[in-house]
Amino acid sequence: MEDRWLSVYEIGKYLGVSSDTVYRWIDKHTMPAHRMGRLWKFKKDEVDEWVKAGGAADKRRQDHAE
Repeated sequence: MEDRWLSVYEIGKYLGVSSDTVYRWIDKHTMPAHRMGRLWKFKKDEVDEWVKAGGAADKRRQDHAE
């Protein structure tokens, strides 16, 4: 089983979102990311758990729905 670090582009493609969305999630939603020099890298299993826990949910949209 391959357990390698994924780039912003790769994790965006995996999740079906743009690189800009990935950067926004890092900044605003505490997406699990690791900075290596100038690059951000991701572990797929960490991101999967973050998504399952609702980390990518738009909090503003949820507040309006209640």
